[in-house]
Amino acid sequence: MRHLPRPLARFGLSALACLSLQAQAVTPEHFVVHNTQDIIDVCSTAQADPLYTAAIHFCQGYLVGAYHYQEALFSGPGIKPVVCFSDPKPSRNEGVAKFIEWAKAHPEYAQDRAVETFSKFLAETWPCKN
Repeated sequence: MRHLPRPLARFGLSALACLSLQAQAVTPEHFVVHNTQDIIDVCSTAQADPLYTAAIHFCQGYLVGAYHYQEALFSGPGIKPVVCFSDPKPSRNEGVAKFIEWAKAHPEYAQDRAVETFSKFLAETWPCKN
């Protein structure tokens, strides 16, 4: 079996298999992330794709950065957060897998900005009980 990069070791083979089921070949153009479909294509890159390692790391970095930006927006005084994770918090890999599944179930957002779609996903999946 192929050795997985350290950040992906916790991901689990079943989750990776699910991501690869409907994967299409990723191109360097996908890394520009014009829309939600681009980030889903990058995040769903098949293990056999020559850009797999770069794509998975880019996917995780993009989504973690988008989450940190969203978190920073709602961290000021008097501002209530929109996203409240369950306890225990999902792992990064669980969150990415959930986002891919959610985005594929919401094709109406495919042409929207990825960061906006990701924020909708977070707020819908882990809403705060204000």
